[in-house]
Formats: sequence, C-alpha cells, structure tokens
Amino acid sequence: MHAVIQPSRRLFKASALALAIVAAGNVQAEERLVIVTSFPSDLTSVFTDAFEQANPDIDVEILNKKTSAAIKFIQETREGNPTDLFWASAPDAFEVLKDDGLLLEYRPSAEGIPETIGAFPIHDPEGFYTGFAASGYGIMYNERYLAAKDLPAPTEWEDLEKPVYFGHVGMSAPSRSGTTHLTVETVLQGEGWEAGWGVLKRMSGNFASVTERSFGVPDGVNSGNFGIGVVIDFFGLSSMGAGFPVNFVYPSTTALVPANIGIIDNAPNTDAAEDFIEFLLSETGQQLLLDPRIRRLPVNPSIYEQAPPGFPNPFEDEQLSASLHFDLDISKARYNLVNALFDVMVTYRLNDLREATEAIYAAEAALADSGAANDEAKALISEARELVSAVPVSEAEAADPAFQAAFTTSRKTAADSTMGRQAEIEAEWDEATRANYQRAVELAEQARALL
Repeated sequence: MHAVIQPSRRLFKASALALAIVAAGNVQAEERLVIVTSFPSDLTSVFTDAFEQANPDIDVEILNKKTSAAIKFIQETREGNPTDLFWASAPDAFEVLKDDGLLLEYRPSAEGIPETIGAFPIHDPEGFYTGFAASGYGIMYNERYLAAKDLPAPTEWEDLEKPVYFGHVGMSAPSRSGTTHLTVETVLQGEGWEAGWGVLKRMSGNFASVTERSFGVPDGVNSGNFGIGVVIDFFGLSSMGAGFPVNFVYPSTTALVPANIGIIDNAPNTDAAEDFIEFLLSETGQQLLLDPRIRRLPVNPSIYEQAPPGFPNPFEDEQLSASLHFDLDISKARYNLVNALFDVMVTYRLNDLREATEAIYAAEAALADSGAANDEAKALISEARELVSAVPVSEAEAADPAFQAAFTTSRKTAADSTMGRQAEIEAEWDEATRANYQRAVELAEQARALL
C-alpha cells in the first residue's frame, strides 16, 4: 500500500528553530533534503537557492540523473532509500514509480492551481505526484544559421522531412531523455502508429546528430552545430531568454504535459519534502519559472500577468489549450518498447538511414531535373520511401501487454546488450531495418540510373 502524508507546515518547529538561530547568532542547516532529478543545474539552482534562503534550516542536495537512470536508482535503493524527492518532466516516469509503490501520496495545499492545463490533469488524480510547471513539444531553430544557409523556418513536424533540411536537424534519443520520449509519443499519438513512425523516421533521415542528453540539442542549435532541434519548449524559450538568436514554434500536433515532483516512499525527510513542493507551487516559486534561465509554463494562471511579451499562455492560447489529449496510460505501457524501437531504427542505424535518405533525395532531384515523366523511376523512388518509413511491429503488437513485457531495459550505446526475448526481438528488428535501408539505397540508385 502507498503511505499517505497529510499537509504539515511545521510551524512550531520553524518558530523554535528561528529562536534558536537568533540566540546562537549563527545560521546552520539542521536538515538535509535530497532530490534526484533530470533537470539541469540552470533550473535546479534557481529553485534550491531561493528555497534555502527561505528555509535556512534545510540544506538541499541534488542528485542529477537521466530520467531512466533516476527511475532505476530509486528502484534499486528502495530498501535503504537515501532520497526524498523525484523531480522530472515525464509523467509516465512517475507512473512507473507509482505502480512500483515507490511514491507517497501527498496533496498540496497551495491555492490558485486549476485541475487541468490543456487536456491534461495538473496533479496526479490519485495524489502521488504534483505538477508544478507545464511544457509542450516543438521545434527550435537558429535564425542566423537558417539565414546563412538560406533555409526556411520550419513550423510543422512534416517540414523536417523536406530535403532542404538534410544534415541540419538534431534530436536526442527517447531512451536517454524522458522529455524526448514524450515528444516521440506526441507524434505517435497525434499522427497514429504507422503514420507517426513514418514522420519520425523521415525527419530522422535529416538528422545531423542524435545527442546523448536532451540538453545537447539546444546546445547544438545555440552554437550553430546544427540549425534545428526537436525539443521540449523550455529549451527554446530559455535560449531565447538568454539572448541566443533562436526561435521556438509549437507544431499543430503537440501535447501540453505537466512537469512533476513526488515524494519517494520511505523518504528520510518528508517534512522538508512537503515544504519544497509547497514552495514550487507558491507565488514565489511559480514566478521563478519565468526566470530567463528556466522559462517554463507556470500552472498558476495569475503568474502570466508578469510574463514577458510573447510568452506562451496555455490558459489563453487556443492552440495550446486545444492540444492533443495525451494518453498517459498508452505511453507508460509501451515506454521501453517505443524507446527500443527508436534506438534500433534510428539511434544505432543513423548512418544507414541517412545514406538511404540521401540516395532518395538524389533520385528525386534527378527526376525533377530530367523534366520528363518517368513512371518506372517514380515507382522505384516511392518504394524506397516506403522502405525507409516502415516499422517492423504493428500497433496491435505494440499494445499487447505480453509483448510489452519483453522490454525491460534500455541500451546506452549500440555496444550494450539486452537480454532474453527483448534481445531476440531487437535483433529481428535490426535485421529488417538494415535490409530495408540497404534496399532503399539500391532502388533509389536504380531510379537515378533511369534518368
């Protein structure tokens, strides 16, 4: 059973401590709050510094881990749990921990927070994790880079499939980033399984890089290593706030999902954990989300009165308020499967995918330059495109709980191995994918030879 925590503000304790501090003339932290998080230090430091200033009796320690690694860490240390809070973006990660009985129920007392943002509940309806900010998914681009290379600004996912963007796009792998996983799921749920994978694979053929961490994408766009990045919105918005020559757009298909925090079962310091959650939802905490280094969407609608010009407001923006109804249960159930499939088809076959994509582009350009109709060449190119877009598992298979259960781990590199049935399935996928890409190159070259 999940334990239940009732809100407690520790008034007597705080008062006693304040008197003790005055008497001693010296401020020393008497409690330690340990938070495991996937958030970068630019975000965590702003909140922890402000929280420690408001609570001088509490010393905050941050353990920074990728979302998947954080889940594994919490699972593996449950017997002697050293951490108090899990703080991350992906709600499906919290669902995994909730299902494992690793989160405590806590319902914050902060006022002014609606029940939903867009189509999504802000807090877990069962009370095991709390939304403190919201995020959508989209495209950021470096305006100077695009101007220098005479590239148009993309606005839709499908734009990133165009030949003009070959070698100019970056994205992280969903197995390495919970926010990227949500981006992939947004496309899959918005476009449908097969059509969504087609979009993802075709735009992946234009990738310059699949970065190891999610923040490698905004870093790449900011520095001009590549011009366009598939990112969660706060990466683009914070880069804009920091003065980089970038912009961010929400495609028509996007989802608005809360970033969350939850108290870990058997936490050493639940009182301080409660206080930190209440601080995040307070007016002060919500205002910090507008900091140029952070630029996340507050869940308190009143805070937007203080937002900079042009800042997205999901409570008033029609596109965001009508965003995709993201199905968390679907995302959670196939979490490892989707990550494994992306890695097999894209992350660890990126060179093969780029080669096939480039061959198709060359054939299409040759057909256009020929100025003549060539049905045979056109059919070969079409078949090559279908092979690149193909996915080796149907939506029905991906929804089968028995099939989903085979996927228990994620690889960090291509050299890493998985075990059992997952390894067998991935090997089958890899062979089919490699053969498809190779055959696509052959067909594209045949088409080009006809022109």
